[in-house]
Amino acid sequence: MYADDETIRRILLDSGDTWAVVGLSGNRSRAAYGVAGVLKAFGKKVVPVHPKAETVHGEQGYASLADIPFPVDVVDVFVNSDLAGGVADEAVAAGVKAVWFQLGVIDEEAYARTRAAGLDMVMDRCPAIEIPRLNSRA
Repeated sequence: MYADDETIRRILLDSGDTWAVVGLSGNRSRAAYGVAGVLKAFGKKVVPVHPKAETVHGEQGYASLADIPFPVDVVDVFVNSDLAGGVADEAVAAGVKAVWFQLGVIDEEAYARTRAAGLDMVMDRCPAIEIPRLNSRA
């Protein structure tokens, strides 16, 4: 288990409202697009991060985390597991509060590094699943 319910609750409710979604593009058939919509409906500002730097869900996109000119609270990662560790390291360097690896995105060494840096982290989970689960217990 890569996150307990308290960590999930803390990230979703207390870590801030600006979420960079790495791997988010305008492709509506991709999971990142739908999850970003759920995050917006939950009151989060979604910042698309993708090499194309597309505007998605009405939000300006950026090619990398380093290109975002304002603070980000949480980084939600929709890239292959072999790339996810580098994204987590960039997130730590950027000073975010938490990192979230989506379903199927697993890098145990990155998880350990991120937690050792003092950040909350969730791995192999989806906020679009956790938000309704959290709300059903409220």
